Amino acid sequence: MLSGRVWKFGDNIDTDIIIPARYLAYTDPKVLGQHCMEPLAPDFAKTVRKGDIIVAGSNFGCGSSREHAPIAILAVGISVVIAKSFARIFYRNAFNKALALLEADICDAVNVGETIEVDLTTGLIKTPRGEVQAKPIPSFMLELIGEGGLINHLKRQLEERK
Repeated sequence: MLSGRVWKFGDNIDTDIIIPARYLAYTDPKVLGQHCMEPLAPDFAKTVRKGDIIVAGSNFGCGSSREHAPIAILAVGISVVIAKSFARIFYRNAFNKALALLEADICDAVNVGETIEVDLTTGLIKTPRGEVQAKPIPSFMLELIGEGGLINHLKRQLEERK
């Protein structure tokens, strides 16, 4: 069970908001994390705590297919992103990098700064105003998260074949 403070963002949060294009020359997760969500919340990276949770509306992660976006979110310590829907390429990139995503419409059920609990295995979200059932994460995607992403998963599979 994950527990963290809520950070709320709206609909159509694109990858240029998650990590502005001017920082794409960097590959160090710490540098990317320092600029996460900078256009909407300039102090986000300085005030977010490890384990905090992003809650958003529809189409989170739209825009370009950069892997930098989930890397930046992970680098600041976000444990899970909950949104009404995700852009498909972002969805896959996130799980490839071991960032947990849950699909649920909870923007109206939570306030910024509130603490919520999330069970990734069942998709159950406990808010101060009750429980919400998210669309469960497929078992393979949970496996990717547990192994630290797609590259680690593939390395493990190669080791098992030796």
